Amino acid sequence: MTELLEIQQGDKVLEIGTGSGYQAAILEILGADVYSVERINQLYKSTKERLAELGYKASLKCDDGCRGWKEYSPYDKIIVTAGSPKVPKPLLNQLKEGGIMVIPVGDEYTQEMYVIKKLEHDGPKPKLSIQKHRYFRFVPLISSEAWDNGIK
Repeated sequence: MTELLEIQQGDKVLEIGTGSGYQAAILEILGADVYSVERINQLYKSTKERLAELGYKASLKCDDGCRGWKEYSPYDKIIVTAGSPKVPKPLLNQLKEGGIMVIPVGDEYTQEMYVIKKLEHDGPKPKLSIQKHRYFRFVPLISSEAWDNGIK
């Protein structure tokens, strides 16, 4: 997934699903300015503390990842580390024109890795290029924009 993002020095990257912080650290080492969203509060807190102790400067937030982090958008790159039944519109809206999003899309058991390039945003619907890589299995993206699991 990291390779598919084509990270360049100074890219502003939104990561959905902070987890242990490993991906955020790798992105930062590659030169990205990282904004990461984790929905599980306990994991968010422990990872934020761990990354700070290790000297990483990624910005972390605890929230519904499908909402993204609008305050810092648009992003050059977006990486989603959980499988989704569709591409969440709020994330697509926060992707810069010319930007790349990597997201596993499919059912709960098997996903294809979508590499989405936002070519232009002229009017209500952006023009996209989508390349698909098969097959993967990720944890489900829990959100009202994906699998809601009864979230309010």
